[in-house]
Amino acid sequence: MKRGLFLIVALVMAISLSACDGIKEPDSSPSATLEATPPSSAEPPATAYFTPDEASQTEVTEMQKLAITVGNTKFTATMADNSSAKALMKLLYEKPLTIKMQDYGGFEKVGPIGQNLLANDEQISTTAGDLILYQGNQFVIYYSSNSWSFTRLGRMDNVTADDLKKVLGSGDVTVTLSIAER
Repeated sequence: MKRGLFLIVALVMAISLSACDGIKEPDSSPSATLEATPPSSAEPPATAYFTPDEASQTEVTEMQKLAITVGNTKFTATMADNSSAKALMKLLYEKPLTIKMQDYGGFEKVGPIGQNLLANDEQISTTAGDLILYQGNQFVIYYSSNSWSFTRLGRMDNVTADDLKKVLGSGDVTVTLSIAER
């Protein structure tokens, strides 16, 4: 019995030591020295989400107003102070975004942005005029209330539920988002 136990322990040690044989010590030559760099952030990789071109000189230094055009009617919106709203505004600096939106549930219009933005979801209750990012790639305009885990992008200025229902209608609608002129 002792002999069997001894053989098992010896075998485990032999395998462990042979595995260590393949480990190389780090090269300590000056050309192999690595400098530590601080982590950039806890965000997911940039390839999965919209991030503006690093070389771009356009920066959102203060929250500009968003222009929302539906047919001949133009609205403005005050943007939320979060990374999702800033990413959308940076996207709009490249060019305006036209979105075909569909009615959903009798309380919102929803349409694809065409790419993913980082989400800042939180449990919120919407009201008429709220602008929401849903699932990271859907732009939503609320003309009634709803509660869910969303990312608030902003709020339309000086608009009522009746105003929105009249302009957005009950079917599909095309909306253009752009940077509002100052």
